Formats: sequence, C-alpha cells, structure tokens
Amino acid sequence: MRLTAPESVVVAGASLLADPLRRQAVDVEEVQWQPPTGDPAALATVMADRRRAAANAHALEAMLGAEAQLVDVLPASEVLGLQPGEFLHAGPPIDWDRASGPLRGALIGASLFEGLAATPEEAERLLSGGDVSLAPCHSRGAVGPMAGVVSPSMWMFCLRDEANDASSYCSLNEGLGKVLRYGAYGDEVIDRLRWMTDVLGPLLQKAVRKQGTVDVKAIAGQMVQMGDEGHNRNRAGTLMFLREVLPALIDSGAPTRDVAEAARFVSGNDHFFLNLVMPACKLVTRAGAGIPGSSVVTVMSRNGTDFGIQVSGTGEEWFTAPANTPEGLFLGDYGPKDANPDIGDSAITETAGLGGLSMATAPAIVRFVGGSVPDALATTQRMYDITVGENPAFAIPVLEFRGAPTGVDVTAVVRSGVLPQINTGMAGRVAGTGQVGAGLVTPPMGCFTQALDALAAAVPS
Repeated sequence: MRLTAPESVVVAGASLLADPLRRQAVDVEEVQWQPPTGDPAALATVMADRRRAAANAHALEAMLGAEAQLVDVLPASEVLGLQPGEFLHAGPPIDWDRASGPLRGALIGASLFEGLAATPEEAERLLSGGDVSLAPCHSRGAVGPMAGVVSPSMWMFCLRDEANDASSYCSLNEGLGKVLRYGAYGDEVIDRLRWMTDVLGPLLQKAVRKQGTVDVKAIAGQMVQMGDEGHNRNRAGTLMFLREVLPALIDSGAPTRDVAEAARFVSGNDHFFLNLVMPACKLVTRAGAGIPGSSVVTVMSRNGTDFGIQVSGTGEEWFTAPANTPEGLFLGDYGPKDANPDIGDSAITETAGLGGLSMATAPAIVRFVGGSVPDALATTQRMYDITVGENPAFAIPVLEFRGAPTGVDVTAVVRSGVLPQINTGMAGRVAGTGQVGAGLVTPPMGCFTQALDALAAAVPS
C-alpha cells in the first residue's frame, strides 16, 4: 500500500512543528492552543452537568427574544428611588477607600452637583466619612458608563422589555473629554449637568411621551449594519435616534432656543446613543439570567479597581479580579502612565454581543482604539468560539450578515484561554483628569475560573 502525504494539516504548538511540513509543500494552518486554565476537576464537573446544554440554549433563546423600548425619561429619584446621599456606580461593589481616581472624581462631582458639598475638599471629607451610600448600578437594574455615578437629580432613560416584564435605566450621555463619567468635576462639568437636568431631560421626556415608545433594539440592529458596533462607535445610532424624536421635540411647545440647543447637543455627541444601547443590552442579558446550570455570562463590569462578572447559573453573585489597563491610543500628551485600569458598565454591550465582540462590523473603530481592520475581523471570528450562539437582530454585513456572537460561555473561555474582547475609553488615573484615550482590553481570567468553581459547586450530586 502506498502512503501519500495529506494535502493540508492543522498544527497546534510551536512553529517548528509546522516548518518541516511547509517544506514538503503541505498546506499548514497553525492554531493557538494552551491547556485549560483553572481547576480541571471543576471544569470536568461543569462540562458533565446534564443541565448545561439545555440551560444555555434556554438562556440564549431568552436573550434573543428580549425587547428594548424607550418608554420615558425621568429623574433617578423617581425611577430608582435614590435619596440625597445615595449614589450608584459602575462595576461590582466597592467603598471609598478602594475607589479609583476617576470613580472618586465622579463621586466628588456628583456631591457638588447635588449640593451636598460646596468644595471638592468638603466633598472628599463627606465621602470618606461614610455618611453616603454607594451601590452598583446593576443592583438597581441600571447601567452607567465609565465611573457610572448616578445621583438622585440626574435624569435617566427608562427602557422596558415587555416580553420579560423587565426594566433598565441609564443616565444621559454628557459627551467626551472632561465629563463626570471620566472623573472630571470642574465648573464646566457641573454646569453641563445642571443644564441636562433643567433642560435636556425634561425636553426628552416631552418628546418621548408625545412621540410614543422608541424601539432601541431595532435602531441598534440598523446601526450595526451602518458601521457602529455599539460601544465606542454610535454615530449612526445617535442620528437615527435624533431622527425619531426631533419632530416631537419641535412640537413640544418648549422654547425654540432650548430645542435648538438640545438638538445641537445630541447631534454633536456621537456617543449619545451609547446610553441607550447599554440599558438595551442589560435587558438582553437580564433575560438570560437566573437559569440553573447555565454557564452564560450575564454581566461584565468594572469599577476602575476590580473587574466583575455575573453568570446565569449563579444569580447575582459577583466574581471579581483586578481590572486590566486598556492599551490603545492616547489624547494629546497623555500616555500609558496616565491611564486608569478598566472602568465602566459599558462592557454590558460586549456581554450582549456588541462592542468588541462585533468589531468586524465597524472597521473604522480601529482608528480610535488601535489595531487594524484584519484585527477587527479576526476578533469577531474568534468570539464565535467562546459564545453559545448568534443574534440575528445584530447582523454583521461583512460576515455575510451572520448574527453577532452572543452569550459568552464560562466553560469555553476557560477551555480555550480566549477572553472576551472589549473596546473602551480610558479615564485618567488622577481624579478630575477626564478622558485620556481609548483602547482595547480583556477581562482577567480569574473572574472566569472563580465562576467555574461556583458553577461546579452548584452541580447536583
């Protein structure tokens, strides 16, 4: 019997294994491989859990069926029940002593905005003295970008998922640069927040109530086909939202000067729609939460110190590890030493399949966060390997309208060593600095190995 060489082979490991085959004119595809991380016994236990496949399919089905309708715009005191001295923040729970610079800056600014302190120094004394309450946005069904600080007087987008009888909320987007969510608290920041409270919030409320509900999920689906990935690029989404509400704004009876100022603010802020995508994504992932045996991630979030995840099969338990620092492009004279570790609830977009998981649909994003167009395409292709399915509502044109990779699976992450890709803004380490750049980052693997251990402990004996 004559033996013939194969026409093509797949090689895992060192390149020296592939080179001899190439010299024999064999088509060689090299793949990266590494042993699974974490506890092998825990991984084996979870993989053998008879509930897992059906539970993950259930979680995916629920996520794909979630709705996201903007139904109102209201103050946080009304929709979240926040009282003076109560603040929400991005990421898992944290106290003042461990808070990062940008989170401290945002809390200082919110204290000044609410009139709880007259100076930054007085605000710091108030916050360090334990006389205020800090809680994650996620604990109230809300999400907050970057520092994510929400105080009672701030106005919130209110979104509903009638299919699952759920609501989610997010503050209004301030724009880029020196803004509260990046930890800045100068006079211009506080003045802008007051205008948003006195003018923008009430105007948007009138517009939404006059116009009727706005289908945020539908806009998100359209913008994915127009070059937005829903995290760091929301230009098309912002303009489509403005198109929806502008006629009602004009017909609201509000002073013409206020309407014009609001329209200029929204149209000039390409990130405005981010604060609608985020609660929409929260509704998507929330629909898949609380399913025993499911290894699907339902929250990825960071507070500037810790990165935390929640998993469907373990409820609202947080699994945390030190947050990584993004790598990317910097503004002005800022550099890596100025960047704070990863911060914000905006990774909820990646949790739902947008953002870094859908970078292929937004190749222009690489000009903002670094990398190349092939990198963006390869990233999304890689994300399909660690997710349980695809969302046809977010169809990616360059991939033949394949649905966005959806439902990050803890077991797939641990087995492959591939971490979810997140693209994000970068806040300055020092409170009051504001934005210093934008880049790419991944969660720490420790979050996923901890979650795996908890899932293993919950498997029925």
